[in-house]
Amino acid sequence: MYMAPLLYYFLLCVVLTVTLKSVLGRRNPKNLPPCPPSLPFIGNLHQLKSPLLHRSLHSLAQKYGQIFSMWFGSRFVVVISSPAMVQECFTKYDTVLANRPRFLTGKYLFYNYTSMGSAAYGDHFRNLRRIITVDVLSTHRLNTFFDIRKEETMRLLQKLVHATLNGFTQVELRQRLTEMTFNNMMRMISGKRYYGDDVEEADAEEAKQFRDIISEMMMLLGANNRADFLPLLRCFDFDGLEKRMKSISKRADAFLRGLLQEHRSGKHHTNTMIHHLLSMQQSQPQYYSDVIIKGLIQGMLLAGTDTTAVSIEWALAALLNHPEKLKKAKHEIDTLIGQDRLVDESDIPNLPYLQNVILEALRLYPPAPLLLPHYSSEEFSIGGYTIPRDTIVLINAWTIHRDPEIWSDDAECFKPERFEKEGEANKMLPFGLGRRACPGLGLAQRSMGLTLGLLIQCFEWKRPTNEEFDMEEKKGVAMPKLIPLQALCKARPISHKVM
Repeated sequence: MYMAPLLYYFLLCVVLTVTLKSVLGRRNPKNLPPCPPSLPFIGNLHQLKSPLLHRSLHSLAQKYGQIFSMWFGSRFVVVISSPAMVQECFTKYDTVLANRPRFLTGKYLFYNYTSMGSAAYGDHFRNLRRIITVDVLSTHRLNTFFDIRKEETMRLLQKLVHATLNGFTQVELRQRLTEMTFNNMMRMISGKRYYGDDVEEADAEEAKQFRDIISEMMMLLGANNRADFLPLLRCFDFDGLEKRMKSISKRADAFLRGLLQEHRSGKHHTNTMIHHLLSMQQSQPQYYSDVIIKGLIQGMLLAGTDTTAVSIEWALAALLNHPEKLKKAKHEIDTLIGQDRLVDESDIPNLPYLQNVILEALRLYPPAPLLLPHYSSEEFSIGGYTIPRDTIVLINAWTIHRDPEIWSDDAECFKPERFEKEGEANKMLPFGLGRRACPGLGLAQRSMGLTLGLLIQCFEWKRPTNEEFDMEEKKGVAMPKLIPLQALCKARPISHKVM
């Protein structure tokens, strides 16, 4: 009968301890960036009113400046929305900011902080980075996978041609684009297709389950989980977050473990990333462990599926809201490529307006509006302020990409022509900067350029009504469109070459 009072006293002690730790933890060096008034225990979390974290931080930046600080519970956070300060961060202080904060996702989803996205900066991270850039996503290896990317894009176009044989037909693109990018990545990684008429039902179901896992993971990434900032929630898991992460981790690991087993049994082609990594495992088993290989595969699937599909959807939606821009992109392709052959990956560098369309879509709708959080390994100074060690640093790329002082020509408007000016692209940071920049930039540019170019070349597009598409974002690290794009589509005469 004494258990209930004891439990209450215990909980009270925990709350007081955590609160005291939070208050004492705020005895940081002087000259910190401006900070909104905070509350005990929760800090400034109550001021993040929008479910879209980048928009909440954007609103606060309008009041507190291009660099300001906050308390996310007991953790100190600095938010930067200045391109000059960002450049300084990743030139002068690149090593200092090369770490990631230790979040629950790193522990449960990314093999206890051993995968490239969550690993601490050091020899292990540098080795992972070398494997990705030299052995997995090098220009040579990307070239060897060109046929896969082209074939999967053709399959997408063939389905659209069949669906629009009788004239303009309304089509939903997100699912089609996601299936295409997932097949692209899975065939490069494992040599196996998961979507399509020729796919076995068991494989399709397996793909659906793993796609659901990826979607759940994408919702949990970044700095969105309050349990990472309120220790009391972690002690008792009131919202079931840790239980959910453990479940996702087990399901994801079972899928990835199955891929390795299939390769060891000789079921798949030798020209795959898994085969290459397993070959390296034979020569260096102490380093290329199954955990490391699974972490690399998982990172590529997370970074290379949703982000690419979402970016293509945003670009096409923006073009349909500005038909004159779509007409201009089509004219460029018809003039420079013609009607006798289809756009190829090698054509993309010679289609400047198409490249500008992609840049403008990435500017307004970056696939990671806050990039991924950085973590300071030592104290440093920037913008006249002192940033303590163990500070979470968030870069609001969404705000920078829409700053009217940087983009003087209607910053909120979709204008691909702005990139005709020399150096404008250097203001962009959709893939991050420095040691933690996304290593998949080359693959993303190839996939987006080829797919969008062919969608413009092979089809007529228009909106179902005179009303513009809603361009609101949905919560998630990849910032998907809130309302999936549904557009009217009709095959052009050149589309017969697709078949």
